[in-house]
Amino acid sequence: METPTTPTSFVADVRDGAEPGPRGLGHSTVLSSPDVRVVVLTFEAGHVMKEHRAPKTLLLQALDGRLRITAGGEVTELVPGALLRLEASLLHEVEALEPSRLMLTLVG
Repeated sequence: METPTTPTSFVADVRDGAEPGPRGLGHSTVLSSPDVRVVVLTFEAGHVMKEHRAPKTLLLQALDGRLRITAGGEVTELVPGALLRLEASLLHEVEALEPSRLMLTLVG
């Protein structure tokens, strides 16, 4: 994990160390600072993160694979290159349609 000690932060590859965990979900914090945290979640196909909330604004980007995000009454298929923003405390669910890695940025 990169913790900034200078005015800039650089992570060469956010995917390093991102492997599925014992229950189909892996978690790796790749950067943490007072105003932002970046986490990579690694999903096995079919894994579902049931509805939950985050206290901060979220930016979600698929690094690989395909994910279905249900939030605010809308369903979005997230693929590499796409970006989804969720407001703080918005109830949401994440389903991996295939093996996938999701970069999650918590802002604020």
